[in-house]
Amino acid sequence: MITGTALVAGAGVSGRGLVRLLAGLGVDLIVADDNTRLDGVRTVSVAEARELLDDVELVVTSPGWRPDSPLLVDAAARGLEVIGDVELAYRLDRAGTFGPPRTWLVVTGTNGKTTTTAMLAAMMQQLGRDTGLRAEAVGNIGVAVADALVDPQRVDILVAELSSFQLHWSSQLIPDAGVLLNLAEDHIDWHGSFTGYADDKARALRGAVAVAGVDDPEVRAVLERAGVDTYVGFTLGEPVPGQFGVRDGHLVDDTGVVLAPVAGIQPAGPAGVLDALAAAAIARSQGAGPEHIAAALADFQVDGHRGQTVAEGGGVAWIDNSKATNPHAADAALAGLHDVIWIAGGQLKGADVVPLIRDHAHRLSAVGLLGVDAPLIAAALAEIAPDVPVHTTTHTDPAAAMDELVGWAAGVAKQGDTVLLAPAAASLDMFTGMAERGDLFAAAARRLS
Repeated sequence: MITGTALVAGAGVSGRGLVRLLAGLGVDLIVADDNTRLDGVRTVSVAEARELLDDVELVVTSPGWRPDSPLLVDAAARGLEVIGDVELAYRLDRAGTFGPPRTWLVVTGTNGKTTTTAMLAAMMQQLGRDTGLRAEAVGNIGVAVADALVDPQRVDILVAELSSFQLHWSSQLIPDAGVLLNLAEDHIDWHGSFTGYADDKARALRGAVAVAGVDDPEVRAVLERAGVDTYVGFTLGEPVPGQFGVRDGHLVDDTGVVLAPVAGIQPAGPAGVLDALAAAAIARSQGAGPEHIAAALADFQVDGHRGQTVAEGGGVAWIDNSKATNPHAADAALAGLHDVIWIAGGQLKGADVVPLIRDHAHRLSAVGLLGVDAPLIAAALAEIAPDVPVHTTTHTDPAAAMDELVGWAAGVAKQGDTVLLAPAAASLDMFTGMAERGDLFAAAARRLS
């Protein structure tokens, strides 16, 4: 497929995976990176790479590189094609490089991607017990797409969680089925606008089966803008023909067939039900029956930091949704709960929390705040919900701050309350990442619950 030299932009985790894949196929390589040198492959600075573009046939970029990066701009100006790691894997697969082409099932959206991907992989694995076809979660969950392609034990069905970055750099990727879960402002600095971000997400819907979260007005708008006329919708409400939805406490498909009970779906609440509906819609399009979907959901446990109940005691549940790193994700975490002691704060990155607090103030029993933008959340609470008690820690040490808030929450919680970590903000002002934030919350909750 590649007869000349390929330039790999970036020597991080994704870039190293690209190098392994292309070197294994005997492709002549140049790697551009200012900070890392790879053994056994020609590695140059970004400035040097810009001078070598006349010797290059194709540029393959790591997904985090912005479209306005000078190297990528120069490459496009010379008429060179710039593609991403997932696009490269897709083209190689479709060309039969690694045997018969796989089935590609793509999951994207602003929030819920990982849970939906894991649910869908579980459903396809249940189906695989009957068909003999092996399904795996790949992309931003599970293993890298390239690694799945070269796995000695063939993976027949790739259930791929893809980001807006990966989809932006995927010009030919047409999945066998794809789902767009929801949309809210995210990564606008990278895409240049919300429209650009949403349109890149909509690339997941270019295949024979398109599934969309029709409860979301932004999803409906991008469907119209992208000209996607034929799709399967999913909704929390009573479905109309052509939609998956909820009826009499059960998930039902687009023909009214009962698939599984809502009770017991993890994570509990509307967000988990929507994720299950989205996964079920894709699974049904690939031949999964109600028995496969019900079995997968019955055994499904949510991954850490995505709505997992980490402690219970005294009639109080402690839920870790540290992955709720923006108001849109926190909105999904709060929905369906009541009597909530909300632990929030961190880096808002310019996001507006006023609509979130306005929509959920009636659920809040108390609020504990931490992080650099805690004063902004406190100000919004004082304006919208002045009767809700607020406790703000001044600790900047991550463990001390979380211990203080969890101790405070344990002191004010009463039977029937839920203590919810759903920060609505990023974590890097205090923590190494959202995982550390969730781990410290869970550890403190288990000690004190």
